[in-house]
Amino acid sequence: MGMEIKRTLNAIARENTYYLINDSHVLLVDPGSDYASIYETLVTIGKPIAVILLTHTHYDHIMSIDLVRRDFDNPPVYVSEKEASWLGSPVDNLSGMPRHDDMIDVVIKPADYFFEIGKTYQLGGFTFEVRETPGHSIGGVSFVFEREELVLSGDALFRESIGRYDLPTGNRELLLESIKTQLFTLPNHYTVYPGHGFDTTIGHEKHFNPFFAD
Repeated sequence: MGMEIKRTLNAIARENTYYLINDSHVLLVDPGSDYASIYETLVTIGKPIAVILLTHTHYDHIMSIDLVRRDFDNPPVYVSEKEASWLGSPVDNLSGMPRHDDMIDVVIKPADYFFEIGKTYQLGGFTFEVRETPGHSIGGVSFVFEREELVLSGDALFRESIGRYDLPTGNRELLLESIKTQLFTLPNHYTVYPGHGFDTTIGHEKHFNPFFAD
């Protein structure tokens, strides 16, 4: 079979956790707040987790990492070196901000590997390239699957919107430049799976995203 994609829409921040499934493994991206749903989905899929990939390390994208490690044979976690320390820092991953006083501080054990930017990885039968897409946060990355003609864009590019850039290390100009140079250079028919909201295509965003209107 080809690659299948499933999604969990997590309650906190309505963050998307993605499961990329091939014949032998599952690749888990940004395990968020709803661990019961994530656990149930992984059990239903019934395949070993090749790797956990993080588009960035804001709290809503990392909350279930250690629970997945505990219950599913400790799969390796990959992260941008620029945000690796944020996993263990509630201030940096934003769970410790005053506006989140109603939430426990998120403290995750260190990742196992740092991404090599521009490298094409082959893990568990999956092949993907890691591209830097900062601007929402300094270590934001996107994952390009050329064979499947899709990209997971994290909180850089959304359907007819972009990630917020008013958080620490955010930068509007950098985010727009990242999207133009790293994502809009992909073919128009590529499907975009964002960290929040619904999937879209590169071509749709070039034409209808108000942040890029001519």
